[in-house]
Amino acid sequence: MPKNPLQQLAERGQSPWIDYLSRPLLRDGGLDALIADGILGATSNPTIFQGAIAEGEAYDDQIRALVDEGATDAKEIFWRLAADDVRDACDRFQHVYEAPGSKDGWVSLEVDPNLAHDTQATTAEARRLHDLVSRPNLFVKIPATRQGLGAIEETIAAGIPVNVTLIFSLQRHREVIEAYLRGLERLIESGGDPTKVASVASFFVSRFDAEADKRLDAIGGHDDLKGKLAIANAKLAYQAYRELFAGERWEALAAKGASRQRCLWASTSTKNPAYRDVLYVEELIGPDTVDTMPPATIEHFQNHGQVRDTLEDDVDGARALLDQLGEVGIDYDDIVDLLEREGVEKFANSFAELIADVERKRDALVAA
Repeated sequence: MPKNPLQQLAERGQSPWIDYLSRPLLRDGGLDALIADGILGATSNPTIFQGAIAEGEAYDDQIRALVDEGATDAKEIFWRLAADDVRDACDRFQHVYEAPGSKDGWVSLEVDPNLAHDTQATTAEARRLHDLVSRPNLFVKIPATRQGLGAIEETIAAGIPVNVTLIFSLQRHREVIEAYLRGLERLIESGGDPTKVASVASFFVSRFDAEADKRLDAIGGHDDLKGKLAIANAKLAYQAYRELFAGERWEALAAKGASRQRCLWASTSTKNPAYRDVLYVEELIGPDTVDTMPPATIEHFQNHGQVRDTLEDDVDGARALLDQLGEVGIDYDDIVDLLEREGVEKFANSFAELIADVERKRDALVAA
């Protein structure tokens, strides 16, 4: 039987994951079906959980039971709900995680985004979530803010796998890799086992084009530069990955059993309807990478996705594009700073809405 597009990605060394998690997806067989089709992992974030918990009654029974047990704090109730979903998902991916030579089977749960600029609090939260879920294939998601870098290093040094999220800048990506390498070195020095630790570096893709295209429209003209920055940025990130996970320093870590921090392409849904709906999947296919897609993008890709190695096509053109954008007045550094601030703010706002939704459900269920 011919391989479907998701399975073809895996054949080329790219791991397709789903960027969504909810109790109905877990309980109604939807996730199992996606795993059978070739999905190899899952990611979540506050926005995803906010939508999942706010809709329907899937969480009502557990909220009622938690209140009966004495849990009254809405944030505590949320973490209990989320931990159960993530734990269930980890168990469903366990056979993928345990397969010989596998790099996949991971499920991600993000720390409270309100802690994104507090190194110590993020580090403590990462340990708490790791212990709460208590599964070896859990990735704790830590935002790649400047303060997050120290938390990434500390968490890896403690032997906890990390999904580094909200990466936009190529320079910040290099700093993320450095934090990962230092964490591995410290883990090994303390007698820890690096074979139990992994990490991915999550680049947010489509938001780049949304912001750059808006700025190009404001300038006027230069339509030939639209819809290209996101892919160029990711291609250059992959080149940094290849450069930094090589040489004597890396080989010493690899000899101890350490694994490379793969690039993960996130925010892969197409925001501009003028662009192909699988643009950010088709143009970033390459070995030793991950692409996490929302359900609609998975459906589109399964329906009409074209699979070929594209990630290293025209890397020189990607470098030239950044120069061309600078020449017409598009400030790359300003874009990445804005996107990081907006990304943290968006997740913090979603987290606040999420806790408010839990409070409303809790109060309604208690009053019923």
